Amino acid sequence: MLTGTFRSLASRNYRLWAAGAVISNIGTWMQRTAQDWIVLVELTPQSASAVGIVMALQFGPSLVLLPFTGYAADRFDRRKLLLATQSAQGLLALALGILTVAGAAQLWHVYVFALLLGCVTAFDAPARQTFVAELVSDKLLSNAVALNSTSFNAARMVGPAVAGLLIAGIGSGWVFLINAATFVAMLAALTSLRVDELHHKDRAARKTGGMLEGFRYVQSRPELKTLLWMLFLMMTFGMNFPVFVSGMAVKGFHAASHEFGVLSSMLAVGSVCGALLAAHRETPRASFLLTSAFLFGVGLTVAALMPTFAAFGFALMLVGLAAQTFNTTANSVVQLWTDPAMRGRVMAIYMAIAMGCTPLGAPLVGWVADRFGPRWSLGVGAAAGFLAAAVGIAYFVRHRGLRVDARGRVTVRAPDEALEKP
Repeated sequence: MLTGTFRSLASRNYRLWAAGAVISNIGTWMQRTAQDWIVLVELTPQSASAVGIVMALQFGPSLVLLPFTGYAADRFDRRKLLLATQSAQGLLALALGILTVAGAAQLWHVYVFALLLGCVTAFDAPARQTFVAELVSDKLLSNAVALNSTSFNAARMVGPAVAGLLIAGIGSGWVFLINAATFVAMLAALTSLRVDELHHKDRAARKTGGMLEGFRYVQSRPELKTLLWMLFLMMTFGMNFPVFVSGMAVKGFHAASHEFGVLSSMLAVGSVCGALLAAHRETPRASFLLTSAFLFGVGLTVAALMPTFAAFGFALMLVGLAAQTFNTTANSVVQLWTDPAMRGRVMAIYMAIAMGCTPLGAPLVGWVADRFGPRWSLGVGAAAGFLAAAVGIAYFVRHRGLRVDARGRVTVRAPDEALEKP
């Protein structure tokens, strides 16, 4: 099982990438935790709406800059583009850390840095996602995507817990400074790659073309449209974890900073399990999207009803498992369903929804948490999961002949293999 699960690590380039990524990801999750904490506790009177605004500023640029980010990922050398974006993210973390350590940080500073980071990340995300196709072959792409998710969520287990201890011990500012230092690992990995071993044949062709060509391509593919609609619902209203977790931690259970980090880590435990299960599968299936979206709704419903801190944490593990199964499957199938020459632009649309649509829902979810209580905000997320599953079922009924007979037996006319383009 281990050989099959970690088969992408046989590639030297992917090993370097994975090593740099896990270190950088730990720092990223440390900063996210510290950022949410100082906004919710140190700079505001426990305002979940302020956390939602920070999320909107940080992830909104992915939508606004969409035509340019996808084109950049298709047109330019992705490794060099990532060197630039990773360097910029490290410098932003350094600057915010210096301000915070000096005691000069104000709420508007956090807003400005969130916006700047969002602009850089808007170019970084599609390039980083499609660069995986250069590190491994298409045969290993699904496995590599799942291992990336495993790394990201393993870092989510470690980063928030460490950040909680550091916030209590030495202050939030030092967490930002440590994150800035972790970007050195990713920069070292990118500069150490063997360029001649990259799979350039999988990259999009370097040619001029309309920046909106990706939209036209998606419009002609009903399976991609369905997936992106499901992603929109899940990301806009469902995966507002900073609002959910911080609101429940501070208002629901009156938790301290280290306990806040523990909740984020418990969410990540489920996410890592979901990513490892995805890595072990040879082929992702579209039906996994339906199941995971439904289970996501169930998990958030259960979490909203939990009476104790520990019970809520365990419910978050189910939420993390379902969310990561959905995310990993969606990421894999959208690349496998897309022609290599269009991957940058289609993945830019994907990442714009995955990152940029959160700002549309985060302020609303934060307002619900402030007005009615954090448990009701979890209910909004649960409804999004159930609705996403319904959208997927509608696609299966219309395009794949899904039927349920009088005895409850389910039949599907078309195959469910992600590698077989519908």
